[in-house]
Amino acid sequence: MTEAVFRETTAEPRTQSVPLSNLSLELGHLYMEDFEAGPGRLREHFAEVRIWVDAARASAARRGKRPRISTCFLIDDYFTRFSTPADLVPQVLHEAERAGLVIDYLARESACAVADRIELAESVMHRLVESPPPGSYGSRPAVSQTGWLANGQRTPTTARSALGEVRGWQPPLEIAARNHSLFMDVELWSERDGRRLWSCPFLAAVWQLARLGLLRHLGEPVLVPRPWNGEEFPHDWDQLPPLLRLNGSAAPFSAYRTCTLLPNRFLAVEDAVRLILDQTDVDAQALLQVAERSAREGLAVPAAVAQRATYVFYEGPADSGSSEGN
Repeated sequence: MTEAVFRETTAEPRTQSVPLSNLSLELGHLYMEDFEAGPGRLREHFAEVRIWVDAARASAARRGKRPRISTCFLIDDYFTRFSTPADLVPQVLHEAERAGLVIDYLARESACAVADRIELAESVMHRLVESPPPGSYGSRPAVSQTGWLANGQRTPTTARSALGEVRGWQPPLEIAARNHSLFMDVELWSERDGRRLWSCPFLAAVWQLARLGLLRHLGEPVLVPRPWNGEEFPHDWDQLPPLLRLNGSAAPFSAYRTCTLLPNRFLAVEDAVRLILDQTDVDAQALLQVAERSAREGLAVPAAVAQRATYVFYEGPADSGSSEGN
């Protein structure tokens, strides 16, 4: 005799899927010092980016006929705020159009911390799973306490053994190093004026997860684009939606892969982003949805999330300043 099993419908976890493009192409991730330099800096940026856009599109076309490609642009309103959306956004769109580029989606960097009252950065932080170095016994405080994430064993503190012998210096060690170690230790946040200030690499990691369609809150998608109907942009950054769809005919915001076009001063930041992605326990159902859909389309998607993010680094202006806007 077979026993019937009854479950509450609401007890079944449900992860809502999101539409996906083949490629999410980021046309800019600039900070306020770039905008302070005036329209000429934006013009130079988009002129350089345009050179690489066609190559990125051609690369996507190799993986599938008529690939769905969406473009996005990220503005820093988290570390510093300059001007207003009403003044700045039209300038960005004008200079992009002048270079022959179309920005489909516009995002605020502060939305990678909090969007629609959802603490996105905090939720991703709770999904971090540190890779324990060989022979470690949990003596290192957890990343949730320290705010630092490494890709291996930090240099041990010099100490005396039980027999009184002074142990000499030992080098840091990368987990899964090939021949030699490339050790990284990334600061995820700091405390400022009694509040947590998320680092540029950590916010960029949240941004990558959003672009890859892998962020959820209670199973629901986050950073859902809101349509822009051509109305004037607000005069306050907090009044600008976290993510705007500027092009009504654009391909979906999230994609199987991302490509980010950046000045080469961002290289160290994006190396840190990949370290964070490698140690993030991404929503399993979201990963499964992407795997099943890409298989149906006959598209190969790397199993490792970090490998889905690609970059083009170009030589930026010599006076462009720091890669982090704090």
